Formats: sequence, C-alpha cells, structure tokens
Amino acid sequence: MRELLWPRKGFLRPIRYLTMRVLRLSASPHAVAAGVAAGVFVSWTPFIGVHFVMAFVITYFLSGSMVAAALGCAAFGNPLTYPFIWGITWEIGHLLLSREDQLAGQTVDLAALFHKLNFTELWKPVLEPMLVGAIPPAIVTSVALYALTFYTVKGFQTRRHIRLMERARLRLAVPAGDMPSI
Repeated sequence: MRELLWPRKGFLRPIRYLTMRVLRLSASPHAVAAGVAAGVFVSWTPFIGVHFVMAFVITYFLSGSMVAAALGCAAFGNPLTYPFIWGITWEIGHLLLSREDQLAGQTVDLAALFHKLNFTELWKPVLEPMLVGAIPPAIVTSVALYALTFYTVKGFQTRRHIRLMERARLRLAVPAGDMPSI
C-alpha cells in the first residue's frame, strides 16, 4: 500500500523513463518528433478507444515513428490527465460554439446517453463541444512538443554520435596487442 501512495523511486521516475525511451529511439529527429506530436494531438480528442489507431494513421502520413506515437499517446493521455483534458476541451468547445446561454439550467444525463450508446444523441451535447474544443489546445501542444522533441532528440543523437566516434577513434589508436581484456 505504501508503494502505491509514495513510490520508492519517486514520482518522476516514469517521466524520466519515457523521456529516455523517446530519446533512444533509432529514428530521425523528425520521425520521433512527428510521432510524439501525433500522439499528443489525438490525446485531446474525446475518442478514447481509438487514440492509438488515430495516432498511427497521422504518424504514417507524417512519416513518423509509430513507437513514438504510442509513447506520446500513453504519456499525455492517461487516466491522470483525462479529467483535465476533458474539462479544458468541454469549456473551450462551449466558448467556441457559444453554447453557454443554451445550456443554462439544463442537465445532460451522461450515464443514460452512454448506456444507450446512441451516437446521434451523444453527438450534440457531448462530443461536438469536446471535439471542437480539442482543436486549439491540440494544435498548440503538439506543435510545441514537436519542436521540443525535435531539438532534444537531435542534440541527444549528435552527442551520442560524437561519443561513439571518440570511442572508435580510441580503439583504433591502441595497437592490437595492447587492448585491455574485458
């Protein structure tokens, strides 16, 4: 129970793990950044069951990394962030659609709508404002994370390449008989 409430290795460990996992992908910086951006973009949409599929389709058209898209979806859209994402998209959607006056005093019985799973009844009160409200923050966050990921991966790969070249140069400089045994 203690481990669930206060992890032994800290709360930031999963974030560091995902960061290193993304940085170590063997794809171009554009491919990694496009995958992460696609994953983040679709995480804003209300279509939870198909986020990975949507991210893979967008990533395919952007020539991105599918693994990075999956990591972007999982890192950005998860049970801890969905309530915040839904609240933000709901409010922005109602602002953009100017629906504050229309919904005053009305309630939406989400449990009944989800129980019926009638898409036409669910579209107008729930999905439309959330989808419209998802577009602005999705564009802003995906563009920002594309740039951040691109330059971070590019720098990491450059430093890694220099380090590997230095090791190779040192190995070639040492005569064969003087090589230390491992």
